Amino acid sequence: MINVAIDGPAGAGKSTIAKAAAKKLNFIYVDTGALYRAVAYNAVKCGAINSEPKIIEMLKNIHIELKYNNGVQAVYLNGEDVSAYIRTPEISMGASKVSAIPEVRAFLLDLQRDIAKNNNVIMDGRDIATVVLPNADVKIFLFASPECRAERRYKELVEKGESVTFEEVLADVNKRDYQDSHREIAPLKPCKTSIMADTSDKSLEESVNYIISLIEENIR
Repeated sequence: MINVAIDGPAGAGKSTIAKAAAKKLNFIYVDTGALYRAVAYNAVKCGAINSEPKIIEMLKNIHIELKYNNGVQAVYLNGEDVSAYIRTPEISMGASKVSAIPEVRAFLLDLQRDIAKNNNVIMDGRDIATVVLPNADVKIFLFASPECRAERRYKELVEKGESVTFEEVLADVNKRDYQDSHREIAPLKPCKTSIMADTSDKSLEESVNYIISLIEENIR
């Protein structure tokens, strides 16, 4: 099986780019961030998001699955497809919070590795190359400037009809970067063997083609 690990900060376009690249290469795409978002969504729903002990206790009563329909990933939480509910700014911040808890990371680790063991995958997240798939065939650290990432996210939220300002989104991006890179457990950082890929000045199509070329060059 061929495993591709793509890491990088929030809003770098990892999910969109990895999903498109996986489709073109006929790989399974695994959005690990969606798993943490599902945990955060459940924590918010049951009022546990601000209590680490409650989040840990909550893990005993949740079951998360990834299902694929024509290669498109859907996230199921206790049998319910929650894919449409886990992309809000509140859940994004919640995901950063729960992902800093060792018990949450351990809870999701086996699920991620099992998928990679049985499929050709492109898996994206924060610590895929360093922790989840340390033996991945290709490791890429995908990034863009905070301003560029905030601009992309701002446009996305406005298109969804949400009332936000660019300054608010940029503040969220910077806060998320700080949380992800300074947490004690699996902080966001490039693996020593990761290929650094900057998409700040690239369109989506250019970014996808760029990532595919990096993958193809390194699996020959």
